[in-house]
Amino acid sequence: MHQCTITLKSPIPYHAPSSQSHPIFPHNPRLTQSQSHPILAPICTRAHSVFNSTRGLDISAPKHTSNSNSNAINGSVHDLKSKSVGVKDIDVATLGNLCVDIVLNVPKLPPPDVHDRKAYMDRLSASPPDKQYWEAGGNCNMAIAAARLGLHCIAIGHVGNEVYGQFLVDVLHDEGIGMVGMCENTNVDSSSASYETLLCWVLVDSLQRHGFCSRADFSKDPAFSWMSKLSEQVKTAIKQSKILFCNGYGFDELPPGVIVSAVEYAVEVGTALFFDPGPRGKSLSAGTTEEQGALSQLLRMSDVLLLTSDEAESLTGIENPISAGQELLKQGVHTKWVIVKMGPRGSILITRSSISCAPAFKVNVIDTVGCGDSFVAAIAYGFIHNMPAVNTLAIANAVGGATAMGCGAGRNVATLEKVIELMKASNLNEDDEFFDELLNENLDVQAIKSLSKLVIKGSENQPNCVSLQKVVSELLPKLKLTHLQKKVPC
Repeated sequence: MHQCTITLKSPIPYHAPSSQSHPIFPHNPRLTQSQSHPILAPICTRAHSVFNSTRGLDISAPKHTSNSNSNAINGSVHDLKSKSVGVKDIDVATLGNLCVDIVLNVPKLPPPDVHDRKAYMDRLSASPPDKQYWEAGGNCNMAIAAARLGLHCIAIGHVGNEVYGQFLVDVLHDEGIGMVGMCENTNVDSSSASYETLLCWVLVDSLQRHGFCSRADFSKDPAFSWMSKLSEQVKTAIKQSKILFCNGYGFDELPPGVIVSAVEYAVEVGTALFFDPGPRGKSLSAGTTEEQGALSQLLRMSDVLLLTSDEAESLTGIENPISAGQELLKQGVHTKWVIVKMGPRGSILITRSSISCAPAFKVNVIDTVGCGDSFVAAIAYGFIHNMPAVNTLAIANAVGGATAMGCGAGRNVATLEKVIELMKASNLNEDDEFFDELLNENLDVQAIKSLSKLVIKGSENQPNCVSLQKVVSELLPKLKLTHLQKKVPC
């Protein structure tokens, strides 16, 4: 079940809204230096990548047809530098956490002892598995899900110049996603293990339980500890992006100082920061001084924080997820949204003046790997397009749910067709008692909105009730427009 893959044979072209205000996609005043997209040329041919024998992957970009009036969707950083200052042509850039997942069925999960786990992983690594078991992992999940929603995405990170690195580059380009390499240190031996693409062994036992192993688990230092600063190429990519997405797993690869540099530069150039600490948030809060400082910086300076209820509690000590979100808002400097992911119960979006709740969609869950990453991609979609909070949660729940209906992450995250199908079905997993219990506490907010399928007579006049039918009727034209644009032949 976890080994099925869906390989896209052609890249997904990106079609941006026109420079005029679009009736379906209004401009977002949340975005500093907000600029509309230029019309970008669709990608018609397979991507290529550029490798350097001493520095690994620097830049990779899909090939595109020459057109004096258009730009490449994923042009090189050289192309980005030629654009006028302040124009943000990229919707989402992901930072680090690029890895290849090796998904295997095993009779038993790895043992808990660190030394035994290391020996277990070494035995697996001794005989590289067939390519059918490889999948793009880490931040590739978020980037692919975002690209399938029609967002223009790039991945900033490091991959080695071996077969695994080439595999990742090919997968990203087949999805229409550009790549900016992070490599400034020319003294690093490109043949050393510390330079290789990070592999994550995703192990599934007979009970469908998951175990994970990677070389980052067995070192106190990040996998790419030789990195010390951001290259000018990376800075340009951040500057040209509306959103920079970071997650806690980025600390497994990148030194805290490099992550802080990216955060500070994003703030400087008006790029919105999205941060999902994930399970690493708890360990980072008790980690080294540098890790604690970097975590604090991310929590304070991010525009949007995304956490599960358990993660929110571990960072604040507050059990109620709404109260925990409000505490994170108080501690934040730039924080506009705190979003709490509640799994099958749905999600909550908290601002300084409002709370929005949306139950999850009912789906036949096959695999939850990649659901959180897909959810984040849709939150970015709503943020960029200035959607109402409830609408943003609804599409995020749909994208996360559609991913859960498939097998694994990477190229198997939600397709636009599945998202549209799920929203049309409009089958919510409503749990009014659960949300009422959360909201009945003394919460100092001006507005509370909740998504509901059942429309009781007169409820549409109540400010705290938003009809699912109304939300779906507003979202479907946007999604269908994107779907139609993806089908336009080159």
